[in-house]
Amino acid sequence: MKLEEMDVFKLGHELTLDIYRETTFFPDNERFGIISQMRRAAVSICSNLTEGYHRGGKGEFKYFVGIAPGSCGELGYQVRLARDLSYLDDSSYNELAGKCDRVVMMLNKLASSLK
Repeated sequence: MKLEEMDVFKLGHELTLDIYRETTFFPDNERFGIISQMRRAAVSICSNLTEGYHRGGKGEFKYFVGIAPGSCGELGYQVRLARDLSYLDDSSYNELAGKCDRVVMMLNKLASSLK
């Protein structure tokens, strides 16, 4: 199966696009702060999957799949912080936090299947 066809990749990519869209409306003074942090963490999720997948070998892929949940956890905190700073409304927060949780669960399931 191609990486881009995997549900975890699709949801991770969707989450990244959502983060880019939402952070567009954050205050300009956060451009090098939370906006940059959130975007980097979001991009890192699928970037790790892609790097591991294209290195070839189950061991390499498993290693990078194991790193991706950390990026998603980091993003989850940043989403919470953005809500608490009133940069995200509760609806956006719930949607993004829910996607973060689902991606982590899917990544953990994928990692278990690679053992």
